[in-house]
Amino acid sequence: MTSFTPSAAPPAAYGGRPNILRRAEAWLDRKGRMAWIAAMVLGFIVFWPVGLFLVGYITFTNRWSSNKMFGCSARRASHDRTDTAYHAYRAAQPSGNVAFDSYKAEMLRRLEDEQTAFEAFLQRLREAKDKSEFDAFMADRAKEARIRDSEGESGTVNPTAPRSGEY
Repeated sequence: MTSFTPSAAPPAAYGGRPNILRRAEAWLDRKGRMAWIAAMVLGFIVFWPVGLFLVGYITFTNRWSSNKMFGCSARRASHDRTDTAYHAYRAAQPSGNVAFDSYKAEMLRRLEDEQTAFEAFLQRLREAKDKSEFDAFMADRAKEARIRDSEGESGTVNPTAPRSGEY
């Protein structure tokens, strides 16, 4: 049975089955802090640099803290998600205090009305901006048409008038 721990990366991240060191790390994480300490002591007994390496590894990966051992950080993250969902569920439930519940319902209704009004205001603002941009475009186009017509009638080119395609 495999389980995901925050310190041991999933096998897919390393192109399939993890190597023996990653499997050992995941196994020690599942067993907890005492397993890491036992591995460190055995490392000192067998060959002291192995034990010293494990002390450094445990320290640098912060496995001394209790929230990294026993997969507690994964459980805590799961608990935090369910805790948030529970609070969101409870916020929608009546409190039992009639005065507070009516105040809360009125406040939520007022906030929804304000949000609707604000969204309508933003939509009108966007439409007004689009209309002003379109009106400016049409005015420029009409101005160019008048200039072209005046050039065609007089046969001379006005040097101060913008040419077609210029602004």
